[in-house]
Amino acid sequence: MVKCIAIVLSGCGVYDGTEIHEASAVLVHLSRAGAKVQMFAPDVDQMHVVNHCEGKPTAEKRNVLQESARIARGDVSDLTKLDITAFDALVIPGGFGVAKNLCDWAVKGKEYTVQPQVEKLIKGFHGVGKPLAMCCISPVLAARALPGCEITVGQDSECERWPYAQTATTMTELGCKHVNKNVGEVHVDVKNKLVTTSAFMCNAPIHEVFDGVGVMVTELLKLT
Repeated sequence: MVKCIAIVLSGCGVYDGTEIHEASAVLVHLSRAGAKVQMFAPDVDQMHVVNHCEGKPTAEKRNVLQESARIARGDVSDLTKLDITAFDALVIPGGFGVAKNLCDWAVKGKEYTVQPQVEKLIKGFHGVGKPLAMCCISPVLAARALPGCEITVGQDSECERWPYAQTATTMTELGCKHVNKNVGEVHVDVKNKLVTTSAFMCNAPIHEVFDGVGVMVTELLKLT
């Protein structure tokens, strides 16, 4: 039976949207597994637009749904149209857009809140026993929406390879169980049917990130 997977995007580009390589990896691995996908994004303005050459915000304004269409090759729908009953699982790739457009982690840190529409979806999939997969910074969404869940964002000891390790510490402070994993590994929270992996939270070669996302997709599909 063909599995139908919903993917939530947060724009296009690592600094203000979805991390493109992570989204592509998710799509490739799902395609290889024979799954059917549909992409969604909120129809809202981005928190800001970042010049990706300089890494600095600009005065330009862009829409999250319209930017996500770049990754989806135009085939993306408003997040309000996502019908949980039509899908077997939910995937949310990473990128700073998650921390800026799907929640406000980027500006509020530990005091962040998840965009209501996104939180409702996560709780909705979880409430009917349908699995979720999140990579890179996206597990912070689960940390807030599913208190006490088990996640990984990689390692909790900061170094050149793991520059964002403080995120793991904060997740623990919020009451989650953080499990240290390498970039090619995932953590499966069996109770909550939640699969997470670090992806670009690690300064790793792109093929290692790609492979880790592949493991995430494989484990997700096992739960459907």
